[in-house]
Amino acid sequence: MIDLFGRPLGSLRLSVTDRCNLRCRYCMPEDEYVWLPRASILRFEELTRLTGIFARLGARKVRLTGGEPLLRQDLPELVSMLAAVDGVQDLALTTNGLLLATMARRLAGAGLQRVTVSLDTLRPDRFQALTRSERHADVLRGITAAGEAGFDRIKINTVVIRGYNDDELIELIEFGRRVGAEIRFIEYMDVGGATLWTPERVFPRADILAALEQHYGSVKMGTGPAHPAAPAEEFILPDGTPFGIIASTTAPFCRSCDRSRITADGVWFLCLYAEHGLDLRSLLRAGASDEEIAGVIVDTWQARADRGAEERAGLEHRGALYQIEGLRSDPHREMHTRGG
Repeated sequence: MIDLFGRPLGSLRLSVTDRCNLRCRYCMPEDEYVWLPRASILRFEELTRLTGIFARLGARKVRLTGGEPLLRQDLPELVSMLAAVDGVQDLALTTNGLLLATMARRLAGAGLQRVTVSLDTLRPDRFQALTRSERHADVLRGITAAGEAGFDRIKINTVVIRGYNDDELIELIEFGRRVGAEIRFIEYMDVGGATLWTPERVFPRADILAALEQHYGSVKMGTGPAHPAAPAEEFILPDGTPFGIIASTTAPFCRSCDRSRITADGVWFLCLYAEHGLDLRSLLRAGASDEEIAGVIVDTWQARADRGAEERAGLEHRGALYQIEGLRSDPHREMHTRGG
């Protein structure tokens, strides 16, 4: 099953909650938010059923997201259910790490294979300024616990913001080396609640590579990701240390994107920048069969022509995707609702 650009449906991002215990300024900069009604949040059985339908249609990779997914009560139970779904070959989770130290072993035991932790700075004062939280040490403990839990792979996602943390690239590479995690630098994106975004705050791939080469010497391209639609470009330092760059802002990868995302209340978005999504919860709760739901998914994907990041990159004057009024009128526009 392919869309209008020949892109297969390969990866599914499954949000389990729109809540978060941090208030990062590039994702949730406001003090108050409109939350999804609790009655609308998909039950574990519904999430598992949808995952099974998507897996039969080709989605072999599933990533749990939020908000902060570890806030979802009994998450290891859901992991166990998803790990048993026929066709799911790769089950991963993205977390801010605050609760990871207490849950890492249970998640690994339930069948979670990979973990990505968001960490934008190694300096507690900067962390507090960015997230409005003093729990920087908890994130570091979570990363250590993940390493001890035996996951197949651990990655650290760092959103690089000019004038904020662009001077920490070397420190982050060295930290990742010490804890056995691969660093992935992400360009600052203008999606969701990034109401403070401006082009001047973007620290692009070219500048990231220049900073690393100034310190380490020549950086080589990697042999390429194991999955051709993976968002990160792989690079290798002279000593063999790998790292990644996700250049969604300056070098969009829309033409190879095989990802879609389901919000915690069952709205399916084909693109992070999409204006509207498809309500799968209503189909589930109205008694639609798996075949009927699969048919709707197939028809929608085959008509897909989303190139949100490419279209944004082509704008002459570019600002944040939504301002606060637009976000409050529809919480599905928030990145923490869509799963990032």
